[in-house]
Amino acid sequence: MTIAGISVVTLLLVLLAGIGAGFVGYAVGASSLVSYPALLAIGVPPVLANTTNTVGVVGTGVGGCLSARKELTGHRTRVIIYATIGVVGGIVGGLLLLELPPAVFEYLVPPLILFSALIIAFNPKERAHARDSVGKALGPDSAQAREAVERELAKPKDDVRKDPWWMWLGVSFVGIYSGYFGAGAGTFALAILDLGHIGKFHEINALKTVIGFGANITAAIMFIVRGSVNWPFAVALCAGCFLGSYIAPPITRRIPARIMRAAAVLAGVILAAKLGWSTYL
Repeated sequence: MTIAGISVVTLLLVLLAGIGAGFVGYAVGASSLVSYPALLAIGVPPVLANTTNTVGVVGTGVGGCLSARKELTGHRTRVIIYATIGVVGGIVGGLLLLELPPAVFEYLVPPLILFSALIIAFNPKERAHARDSVGKALGPDSAQAREAVERELAKPKDDVRKDPWWMWLGVSFVGIYSGYFGAGAGTFALAILDLGHIGKFHEINALKTVIGFGANITAAIMFIVRGSVNWPFAVALCAGCFLGSYIAPPITRRIPARIMRAAAVLAGVILAAKLGWSTYL
């Protein structure tokens, strides 16, 4: 049985790949480890696979943002600003992809992803950061200090005026990069937001999905207008990504932040190695 000349079995495989990509994309920001190779494996040409993948992974942003409302609580302003930056960045990045050769970024991507993974690995934990802010005043071992740490971690951190200036440049770069090439954009976003100390690891994990969603949806619209999309695969991939990302937040919020951090680092290293192999060798 076929649909639009494509076998149902192939579409089901793309759907399954989408579920895996949606889960991995939300959890560790490396959906390209799953979805893009899957499209190449079934014979989709690289450029068409890239544009089709961009349309498909829009489902990751929709499912992830809907299901991660708990993690995004207290970050309303950042959600609005990051989504806007993602939208504008997606337009710029999409135009660059359509007008410039992919090699512009390809040779820089592997070391950048590896560097981002190392930042995630060695950046101090959010609990240590909060402890430092109250330890001097109350004493690191006092009950008051422990209570203050918990209050520091629990309170909303939505005052964007206190965010370091370089973080806004980094978020803007992630938005443009997401629309242009995309591979490893989640790792970049995690590293930048983690360095900015704007929330717990699970919160910044959800916020990085907001940036990617804004960028992907505008880039996807541009590719659709240009007619550069394989629709059967895009629809199957999008449905799978929605399902995978929707089930991800309830699962990942039960996993300790240190394990999530380690998983994000491992995914970044694997993606950097994979892209480095295909680019340099």
